[in-house]
Amino acid sequence: MKSVCLIVAMALLVAAPLSLWSAEDGAEIYKKKCANCHGANGEGKTAGAMKIPPITETSMDVDKLVSYLTKGEAGKKIHGKPVSGLTEEQAQAVIEFSKTLKK
Repeated sequence: MKSVCLIVAMALLVAAPLSLWSAEDGAEIYKKKCANCHGANGEGKTAGAMKIPPITETSMDVDKLVSYLTKGEAGKKIHGKPVSGLTEEQAQAVIEFSKTLKK
């Protein structure tokens, strides 16, 4: 019986997503992938003719934001394409972090 439990425990460890072992937090991901355009505190920026909106004022729900960031939205100037290399889990972490930013 002990060997069966050990085998099950080992299988669960092997099957656990690698992101659990090396997860970046939302603040780190935001700093790397978002802050350049949206500002260190999510305040938004004006980059030439393009205005980058504050992320603190979005009306999108979490599911819509995850899709928007990871899949893009055709026809949009900002995030018309997915954020390069951003997984759904990372997008979720960024969204959770963005909720801590001041409006």
